[in-house]
Amino acid sequence: MRQDNAEFAEFFAAAWDPCLRAVAASTGNMTLAEDQTAEAFARAWASWRKVSHHPAPRAWVVRTALNTGASWWRRRGQETALASQDIAAPDSERAALDTAILTALRGLPARQREVVALRVFLDLDIDATARQLGIAPGTVRAHLSRAMTALRSELNPATITEIRR
Repeated sequence: MRQDNAEFAEFFAAAWDPCLRAVAASTGNMTLAEDQTAEAFARAWASWRKVSHHPAPRAWVVRTALNTGASWWRRRGQETALASQDIAAPDSERAALDTAILTALRGLPARQREVVALRVFLDLDIDATARQLGIAPGTVRAHLSRAMTALRSELNPATITEIRR
């Protein structure tokens, strides 16, 4: 049990920022992303023996966070357009995503945001991204290409460099 605690603590310390950024990129809302990511890490801790053997534990956390958000909206029978949400400026440097990037990302279709989140923010390869999203690798490539084309037209070159960090 003590080893599990240490492994999870190490995983949490290394994975929190990339997972939060991936969820924020997908949802377009930092506050919502923080809540969903925290919930996903709580679930990861509760199932740590299973999650620790997952081929991509960070992707498991991100997918769980996104599913948590989707479940929340389904339970309430509501939908909201991302364009109507205000994006608050990040209040901590650790979790900071440039507001321009979030604004551009929320203009993308949901699947493109998910692909960008997993490929760019979590640095998963095409096959791992496809497995996590339940789509074909070619579909991942197509969504990523379309997303990056849209982001390039929306953002200036300096901001694109920031998103790749």
